[in-house]
Amino acid sequence: MHPAPSIIAFTTLSGLGFGMLVFLGLDVPAPRGWAAFWFFLVAYALAVGGLLSSTFHLGHPERALKAFTQWRSSWLSREAWFAVATLVIMGLYAVGLVFFDTRLRIFGILGGALGLATVFATSMIYTQMQTVPRWNHWSTPITFLAFAVTGGALLTGRVELARALLPLLMVLQIFAWIDQDRHEKADLTDIGTATGLGSRGRVRAFEAPHTGENYLTKEMVFRIGRKHASVLKVIALALGMLIPTFLLFLPFHHAFAIAAVLSHLAGVFVQRWLFFAEARHVVGFYYGR
Repeated sequence: MHPAPSIIAFTTLSGLGFGMLVFLGLDVPAPRGWAAFWFFLVAYALAVGGLLSSTFHLGHPERALKAFTQWRSSWLSREAWFAVATLVIMGLYAVGLVFFDTRLRIFGILGGALGLATVFATSMIYTQMQTVPRWNHWSTPITFLAFAVTGGALLTGRVELARALLPLLMVLQIFAWIDQDRHEKADLTDIGTATGLGSRGRVRAFEAPHTGENYLTKEMVFRIGRKHASVLKVIALALGMLIPTFLLFLPFHHAFAIAAVLSHLAGVFVQRWLFFAEARHVVGFYYGR
């Protein structure tokens, strides 16, 4: 699949933002006053900024509101409702902490749970796609949630927890990549099953569907070389997990903390780029790829 910058920004930033809101909602003791204000400002900037960036990939961004009408059948619609509910409830929770020095615990717990539900709904947009074997896999929702929780712990200053979660996230991601490769190779879809002619023998295209590029070949049949993917995976692991873990074990300094956050953010961007670039849509069989 073609890695659209807007979708990469959406899945990266919103995941970190809602991950922060989860910890801010469940945190004991919760930050108050100006400390709470800055934490919530960063969390909302990431969450809302990520959601807004997703509309840039739409041909008609003004129609984005129609997504709210399909909640019975669409994970995109459910994500939209969960996101709005999270932002509203956590907004009320933040008002109590910032302006009244009061922790409305029920709002924090409910908002934190809805934040996790939002990330899960985002992951299910991709997991449900049986036409993309690499996404139609157990690892998609698990890694989305793991990245959100780990990033949330890091960005809210839960250093001890982040030290433990970052190495676990690295192991999970490596295992997910390995099992995704296995799952993709084991998929039985080919041009024979796509055309329904497989029972008659080996099927191959007589000639290419057309001589030029089109939307499908640009968006759905994007390919990345295995060598480049391997290098990018190492970069994603180093920036996203190894370097932040090393920085967190150094004597605390604000410069190290900021560097750890920025390194993790860069690593997640690379991981998300690979998430889309390595995914192969079965329509590629029609084009002989």
